[in-house]
Amino acid sequence: MTSPASSSSAALRTLRKERNFGLLTAAAIITSLGTHGALIAAAFAVLEAGGDAGDVGLVAAARTAPLVLFLLIGGAVADRVPRHRVMVAANTLNCVSQAVFAWLVLTGSAELWHMMLLTALCGTGQAFFAPAAEGMLMSSVDGERAARAFALFRMSMHGAAIGGAALGGALIAAMDPGWVLAVDAAAFAVAGALRAFLDVSHIPARESGGGLLADLRDGWREVAGRPWLWAIVLQFSVVVAVVGAAEAVYGPLVARDQLGGARPWGFALAAFGVGTLGGALLMMRWKPRRLLLAGTLCVFPLALPSAGLAVPLPVAGLCGVMFVTGVAIEVFGVSWMTALHQEIPEEKLSRVSAYDWFGSVAMVPLATAAAGPVESLVGRSEALWGCAALIVLVTAGVLLVPDVRNLTRRGPAEEPGVPVGPRKSADTESTVGGLG
Repeated sequence: MTSPASSSSAALRTLRKERNFGLLTAAAIITSLGTHGALIAAAFAVLEAGGDAGDVGLVAAARTAPLVLFLLIGGAVADRVPRHRVMVAANTLNCVSQAVFAWLVLTGSAELWHMMLLTALCGTGQAFFAPAAEGMLMSSVDGERAARAFALFRMSMHGAAIGGAALGGALIAAMDPGWVLAVDAAAFAVAGALRAFLDVSHIPARESGGGLLADLRDGWREVAGRPWLWAIVLQFSVVVAVVGAAEAVYGPLVARDQLGGARPWGFALAAFGVGTLGGALLMMRWKPRRLLLAGTLCVFPLALPSAGLAVPLPVAGLCGVMFVTGVAIEVFGVSWMTALHQEIPEEKLSRVSAYDWFGSVAMVPLATAAAGPVESLVGRSEALWGCAALIVLVTAGVLLVPDVRNLTRRGPAEEPGVPVGPRKSADTESTVGGLG
């Protein structure tokens, strides 16, 4: 029998989690609105300072490089220090760096090395923020409602991203890009203030002992001990890199040479954004029992944009393909987050998330850098067909892993915290195939 005291304590924990989820969602919307406009503003700031396309690429690379360098460290730190403090510190770094960037642009004194350094600081903040934020989000929802909550969160983020890009483009057309960067700095300040009010009292205190390297090794054991986890991380290291090369390099070139310019490519990207919103809405209602099987099957459509560009499809067809891809990636994204929430011990979420993020971004700079030489070697259409084939090949390979096919959504009575048994770590349960 459940005592009144335990019921009251459980209700209080639920209220704290719901409050945290609301604060996290509100803060994420604010920063997403600012950041997606700022990405456009940074590119135009480089061009208005006399830079060329190569300089724009250098500034973009300066943001990505720290992600690769510091993500794993950021994940370990977020599991040692209260996560909301890591998030606030990262937001503060982003606020200050964007404010300085805005000031240099507005005063006309920004040089290329300034812009590279400041965007690198933003990337460093993101490397520490992302694992802490993902761990905090997963600890703010209960198992039974996790999938719907993750879908709502992702839908809010995607909506804000679309709105932020549109607003940023409009503001840049009307005023100096520096003002858009200043808005982004203010957004980080507001979001950091909201995140400072997160309640972490429901999260068990971390055990002391061991150093940063020990934490990294422990996080790796969690990943390596779960075949479904490391297989999908490896899969997405290829998928994200290939999609990045196709859409960041080949897509604009196909649009320029064969579709009539940048405007059709903008429509296609907008269709993808609308598709992500549709996919998030779908996942608020649909709860596939075999989480990773459903999610992985929805990775196959990510090959469609590369194939569509290789043909190339007319604009309407390309927009349709991008919409379907947006829906599909959301089915995977929500299923993946739900699986992590269900299977990974709470105190190790940030470290595992860091390995996940690292796998997703590590090969992107290499793929985008190699896109041009590969096109020169084999031709653009052949390179795009190769991108599509790689996505299909690695996704089919992941389906050979039994745990990917068999991992099953737990029912309410099987959730951690219910007296059926605690969630095990990879040290005591190396696979989850038996759940199927």
